[in-house]
Amino acid sequence: MFGQRLRLARKRAGLSMQALAECASPGVSAQAISKYEAGKMMPSSAVLVGLSKALGVSLDFLLGGQVVAFEALEWRKTSKASAQDRAMAEAVVIQRLEDYLAIEDILDLHSDADPFAELRIDQLEGRDAIDGKASEVRRKWKLGIDPIPSMTALLEDKGLKVIETDLPERINGMACQVERTDGPPTEVIVVARKTNVERKRFNLAHELAHRIIADTDNAALRLEPAMNRFAGAFLMPREHLIAEAGQDRHGMTWHEIMRLKRTYGVSAAAMLVRLGQVGILSRAAVEYAFKTYARGWRKDEPEPIESGEGFAAFEAPQRFERLVWRALGEELISPVRAAQMLGLPLNIIEREIRGPRDR
Repeated sequence: MFGQRLRLARKRAGLSMQALAECASPGVSAQAISKYEAGKMMPSSAVLVGLSKALGVSLDFLLGGQVVAFEALEWRKTSKASAQDRAMAEAVVIQRLEDYLAIEDILDLHSDADPFAELRIDQLEGRDAIDGKASEVRRKWKLGIDPIPSMTALLEDKGLKVIETDLPERINGMACQVERTDGPPTEVIVVARKTNVERKRFNLAHELAHRIIADTDNAALRLEPAMNRFAGAFLMPREHLIAEAGQDRHGMTWHEIMRLKRTYGVSAAAMLVRLGQVGILSRAAVEYAFKTYARGWRKDEPEPIESGEGFAAFEAPQRFERLVWRALGEELISPVRAAQMLGLPLNIIEREIRGPRDR
């Protein structure tokens, strides 16, 4: 594991083996670093500390913990994302995950149950089947047809670990299965803190689709567009949307689309696509919109939902933070450890432990 972590930290720093050798103190050769990364040799304690300082990572990170590897890794990134961007993102996620898994161990919270077992299918034949599967998931989870207040809370309740953190600018998120040193694999979805709530909710619904639908049985329907179709159907159920917008519309005003996007917490572009999918707007009307007044919507969100407003007030991970405070309340971790895990100053933690004091 040390070799994997060293390689990741070096890529994160954008250093070649020779460059790392030259800036490490005490000195070490590029050949030795190559052997470290290949698992053929371990550094002395002094060299290990020097590598840690040169790479700007902790000894805990280099020596590893529970996270062995990321499997079935899916990136949400722009085409310009570099290998260094990906390495930086992986390093950040590993650090957050190690704390998450540690707090679960401290509280002895483990579940081998697969929350998607009864829903998972190998393939779907077409678009109508995808919509049907989204309705089935809602029905089995007793969600009704109303808008979902928080996709994050829903997925956390179903056993997925959702992490929101600062990622490199060209990466919006990732999803993967995490192999651990002990215990069963765990599934993780990571979203960039900078991502707007409209895209965040859709991405989470898209990742839910990947955990339920393995593939499509239709050469004309590629997997990623199928996952997007599921996400739209899951967030904007046909019956509810028709009740809100009416049927067989000849057109729709800007005001109505902005109202609908806020009703469901989705982007204006996703709303326009869904209006076409359910037949409220014709295919020609949707195509015309994307060629004219909506041509910039996929890049720039019109009238975005602001931070703390509407769905944005609820769409944030909460489970990890709740577990840290629980462990602190039961005196299973120290205030210093809690401050490190939560990224808060120690005085804030201590104030939250004792509550307000009389002046």
